[in-house]
Amino acid sequence: MRIVTVNSGSTSIKLAAYEVPAGRATGQADRQPIAAVHHDGTHLEPAAELAAFLEELPGLPSALAHRVVHGADRFTHAVRIDSAVRTGIGELAALAPLHNPLALRWIDAATRLCGPDVAQVAVFDTAFFAGLPRVAAEYALPPALGWDVGVRRYGFHGLAHEAMWQRWSELNPALERGGRLITLQLGGGCSIAAIEHGRPRDTSMGFSPLEGLVMASRCGDIDPAVVPYLCGRLGLGAAALIESFNREAGLLGLGGHASPTELLQAGDERAERALDLYCYRIRKYVGAYLAVLGGCDGIVFGGGVGEHVTEVRHRVLAGLGWAGVELDAQANVAAVGREGRISSEDSAIAVWTVRVAEEPLLVRAAVRVLGGDL
Repeated sequence: MRIVTVNSGSTSIKLAAYEVPAGRATGQADRQPIAAVHHDGTHLEPAAELAAFLEELPGLPSALAHRVVHGADRFTHAVRIDSAVRTGIGELAALAPLHNPLALRWIDAATRLCGPDVAQVAVFDTAFFAGLPRVAAEYALPPALGWDVGVRRYGFHGLAHEAMWQRWSELNPALERGGRLITLQLGGGCSIAAIEHGRPRDTSMGFSPLEGLVMASRCGDIDPAVVPYLCGRLGLGAAALIESFNREAGLLGLGGHASPTELLQAGDERAERALDLYCYRIRKYVGAYLAVLGGCDGIVFGGGVGEHVTEVRHRVLAGLGWAGVELDAQANVAAVGREGRISSEDSAIAVWTVRVAEEPLLVRAAVRVLGGDL
């Protein structure tokens, strides 16, 4: 079986093709794809990019598996895409405006290129957090304004956090289901999760991917009273303001650059202030999740920033000596774009960088959903 994975983010696309040996019940693909491309940018054309990728393969795939960011409480498991599922993904677009509409463009492109007989599966980032404890998932709102109408914290980057937990568990087999772990997915979007024995206990993103950490162009946590205030002060509609919070805020709005690397290169006061806030917010959440878990066995960095920007890791961890975290400066510098432990051997908490492998999870989900239909 050959399965093509379509992993579209707010600022990138990753396409890969995996061979799944017949009879492998779990759908476990080999870690290395038979083909893969990764493009950065916000103006990529799905049909052209996917067509070019498929042309390099020996025939049409058996199926395609798409990462879809927001499934809310409508999609708590991976599902085969049909017209009703496509409609549902579109109806949730207002909650993930940078992601769900883009996912639909890739789904539609795949349908045109591969035809209706090639199955497609939607794998939702929110599914990993579907069992989040209610104390972590609920907002302090009357049920009629909150829980009963689906206004709750859903969590995102679920595939990334699950992949980091799985890799950590492989690296630490003596810990029961990975023990207590804090995972950091730092890229264009950023989030953190507290995971206990494989079960998420809390995460920073909430009702939409806008809540939580400071991100490339998203503001993260903000007082909701800011929205009506700015609407009145600036004469903006709420939708336009939320669009600004998604696309013009975060590091871009604070420092003039969306990338921590570019901010470090700029080195001016504005850039430093943005980086300080970015790292402070991460460190604050790490401290909160140490409290949620009652301490932890490990902290894992992943994502484009988490895997490559050593200075961000240094600034985040430098303020955690009280928790027993001791960074190995040389190991931190050496672990750029590769897996490795970056804490000292004496550190009470092990800290690692890992390469986030979401695609094998997409493959396994597709095989589970389609089963004998492949």
